Amino acid sequence: MADNEFDAIVIGSGISGGVAAKELTEKGLKTIMLERGMNIEHVKDYTEASKEAWDYPHRGNRTQEMINNYPKLVRDYPLNERNLSWWASDKDSPYTEVKRFDWFRGYHVGGRSLMWGRQSYRLSDMYFEENAKEGIAIDWPVRYKDIAPWYDYVEKFVGVSGTKENLPELPDSNFLPPMELNCVEKDFAQRLKEYYKGVRKMIIGRTAHATIPMDGRQCQFRDKCWFGCPFGGYFSTQSVSLPAAMKTGNLTLRPWAIVTKILYDKDKKRATGVEVLDAENMKTYVYKAKIIFLNASALNSAWILMNSATDVWPDGLGSSSGELGHNVMDHHLNVYAGGTVDGYLDKYYFGRRANGFYIPRYRNFFGDKRDYKRGFGYQGGASRASWNQDVAEYSIGAEFKEALTEPGQWSIGMGGFGETLPYHENKVTLDKNVKDKWGLNVLSFDAELKENELKMRKDMLEDGKEMLEAMGAKNVHGGDTNPYLGRGIHEMGTARMGADPKTSVLNKWNQIWDAPNVFVTDGSFMTSAACQNPSLTYIAFTARAVDYAVSELKKQNL
Repeated sequence: MADNEFDAIVIGSGISGGVAAKELTEKGLKTIMLERGMNIEHVKDYTEASKEAWDYPHRGNRTQEMINNYPKLVRDYPLNERNLSWWASDKDSPYTEVKRFDWFRGYHVGGRSLMWGRQSYRLSDMYFEENAKEGIAIDWPVRYKDIAPWYDYVEKFVGVSGTKENLPELPDSNFLPPMELNCVEKDFAQRLKEYYKGVRKMIIGRTAHATIPMDGRQCQFRDKCWFGCPFGGYFSTQSVSLPAAMKTGNLTLRPWAIVTKILYDKDKKRATGVEVLDAENMKTYVYKAKIIFLNASALNSAWILMNSATDVWPDGLGSSSGELGHNVMDHHLNVYAGGTVDGYLDKYYFGRRANGFYIPRYRNFFGDKRDYKRGFGYQGGASRASWNQDVAEYSIGAEFKEALTEPGQWSIGMGGFGETLPYHENKVTLDKNVKDKWGLNVLSFDAELKENELKMRKDMLEDGKEMLEAMGAKNVHGGDTNPYLGRGIHEMGTARMGADPKTSVLNKWNQIWDAPNVFVTDGSFMTSAACQNPSLTYIAFTARAVDYAVSELKKQNL
């Protein structure tokens, strides 16, 4: 086999790309994983993981220079002094907006698997069936029974901690021991259950943390996950997928490799490989393979497919249905409610729990009907004010010092995660007038929340405040800010799967209808968004697609 020839190519090294590489190599395929950014080695390159805020000149915050240099990243938490190099540069990798979209990317080995929120939830048939029942977009070509065995499979190495609840809207996983609700959350959960007669529930978040020893990994309750975990406490490419793939001897990792297009043979109706621009020396290389897994993230995967235009499909590989780049979805955030909690001053909590509570969706379920479709969940937590509290009764002296030896009042807060419908007109396209650092056309965004989501946000706000008051919180307040897509960092839908090549980009096995040896298993394939964090679903579909691809390859169907 030539140096540039492999059995399989994986484009992207994030959550789904890492799993694709693991599964392909463990099934015996010589695989190259291409990552457009720098390498980050597990433990060695987590340079910020053991530092505290006081170790930084500006206590880890953003500076005016950073604000000026990162006009898009400044819109949310990624702009900070601590791990700025892990977020894509606005200057090097710009994008344009017909409508505002906050796009936060990680261009390095591991991608956003190093910075993700780790909340891990299954989708039930209540979500897989909604498009068909409501006449929205197109029907999913699969149901829960098709994916359940693959959720089972991947959870064995991902490791999801949580509690069994037997909720029809939120199937249980194969859980590791759960993190615990703290004392306030436990009491509030019971009050919520009683007040709403079990329809609304507060449970501990289901999170991809090894709460017990798991193949040398274990969470240390440091809550510094997004700086890289030297203990491998949470699931990431570096802590799980990459070591497993490397162990097989079948993986070649190639960082600084920007895939600019997928090469297609129109006579064989198959992809033959990819063209790569080396991000450091600006030279072009070609890698060939029998099958290709595209896992560059929903938006960058769409970019690669659109940039792979041929005389057969001038709008890009996979564009024959007219749906490539369309149906952009994300979870809409920035609706919050909070309040203070009286009492519990003799109680505290142990460690820094890298988790919070979760309130699953209840709107438009269980007989509830609203003037909008779909619904939302909440994520939040209760905590005590820190030792640097403002003590109004004292301003100086011994009493002031004594007061500061104790933590302050308890408070509780939560934010909504709302589902966005798959609108055809919400799209990304290639902007032929703007180029990035490497001379490549950039993406242009034309996507927004519409009336359905804006109506939903009113309930997200009022329900949140109502629940906190019902649970006994005081000084309840809330707000709705920045109603823009992108803030959830859950981009989905640009190459949706379906049962008909006329209305979808992918079939039920994540294959591109127009090029069956190309599989897309990042957020691109999502036919609807649900309202819970989607990464566990990407992983399950990835493992399923690899199993199918290798089977078809052995049958010489690819």
